[in-house]
Amino acid sequence: MTAYRVEKDSMGDVHVPENALYQAQTQRAIDNFPISGLVMPATFIKALAYVKQAAAKANAGLGLLDEGMAKAIAESCQEVIDGQHADAFPIDVFQTGSGTSSNMNMNEVIATLASQKLGEPVNPNDHVNMGQSSNDVIPTAIQVSSALAVHGGLLPALSHLTRVLDDKANSVAEVVKTGRTHLMDAMPITLAQELGGWRYQIAQAKSGIKSALANVQALAQGGTAVGSGINAHPDFAVAFAAQISAATNITFSASDNFFYNLSSQDAIVALSGQLKTLAVANLKIANDLRWMNSGPLAGLGEIELEALQPGSSIMPGKVNPVIPEAVAMVSAQVIGNDATITVAGQSGNFQLNVMLPVIALNIIQSIECLASASQLLADKAIASFVVREDNLQVALAKNPILVTALNPVIGYLKAAEIAKKAYKEARAIIDVAEEETDLDRETLLTLLDPTKLTQGGIAE
Repeated sequence: MTAYRVEKDSMGDVHVPENALYQAQTQRAIDNFPISGLVMPATFIKALAYVKQAAAKANAGLGLLDEGMAKAIAESCQEVIDGQHADAFPIDVFQTGSGTSSNMNMNEVIATLASQKLGEPVNPNDHVNMGQSSNDVIPTAIQVSSALAVHGGLLPALSHLTRVLDDKANSVAEVVKTGRTHLMDAMPITLAQELGGWRYQIAQAKSGIKSALANVQALAQGGTAVGSGINAHPDFAVAFAAQISAATNITFSASDNFFYNLSSQDAIVALSGQLKTLAVANLKIANDLRWMNSGPLAGLGEIELEALQPGSSIMPGKVNPVIPEAVAMVSAQVIGNDATITVAGQSGNFQLNVMLPVIALNIIQSIECLASASQLLADKAIASFVVREDNLQVALAKNPILVTALNPVIGYLKAAEIAKKAYKEARAIIDVAEEETDLDRETLLTLLDPTKLTQGGIAE
């Protein structure tokens, strides 16, 4: 049987596992919320420890907290930041909407560790939580964890993806293929133009994410209970922002309006919207890759994606586009997460949003999954695919839509007649055009040159 100790809080005695670092309020939350088995993301826990560390240093600098105690608290926070004590944070995501349980979980763990270091009691509320409230701590931790995940993982992954797209586009710059609109044959494009469109999508999504970070990095900390800053030193917010900026190498600032940060999650809703834009871009690219790879005999067969694993438990030799499929599923998850964040963002009742933990779960999952998926898309799909130029050229030669280039010379109706005949007889458009017009072959070769047609302009 598990050995227990008795802890006390304002509601009375609580039995806590003997060796647990947490105390009474954490145990109450464990007992109250046996819902999903999902715990707060590791990045959020790390950010929450950064918050407590910066608060202790700021309070010490303001002369409110003993230097020795602040040092013990900061060192204990660093252990959590470094990934120690992960099992000390077992509270379910679906808990009190302010995240008070998670805030107190961190306060209690840090208080226990700091007490051990200091050799005297450190109080979770009076010392670790000094000048703070769950109502500004949890929004701040959401903001800090989001910024950590974006700067540390997502932005580098997107930079890598755009570089890979650039490199691939350069390597296939001379390859011309049939363009498609409505999934039907259209005017030719170069493969580099197609990849360039993808690259611009990613670059624009990255720009949107970076723009959204400006509001995310203006922190709630200092607003305390309702946004008025009760029980916090007037200089605490600025001192806190300086401390956490130094610790994370990310520039944070105190918000211009704490009532905004506590009562709404608009900054995170906006960031989530930009993540959804990236998810849509990744999904478009993944689906294009799947279509282009389809076959290899009965599909488009324009490219061959890297063969990564057997594709069937019953059909020998089958290989599937597993990376684009995984990326597509990540995109679906992020779009769903955005819907959850949107609904949760509406729950700012008067002075406090009360769906903070589920916002934290979804925004961090979206950022981290997009970072990993974008890296895989770059390295195991785009960088390594092989172009099947033979298939591309066969389709291009028979493409009746090339006749569009003759519109200024022979007119739309005559061009349509030639296109339909070429399609019906499965013949090259140049052969039919030579029969049906008075243009000589040399002129037609110039007018219907697929490479020239990728450059736009009017046929001459």
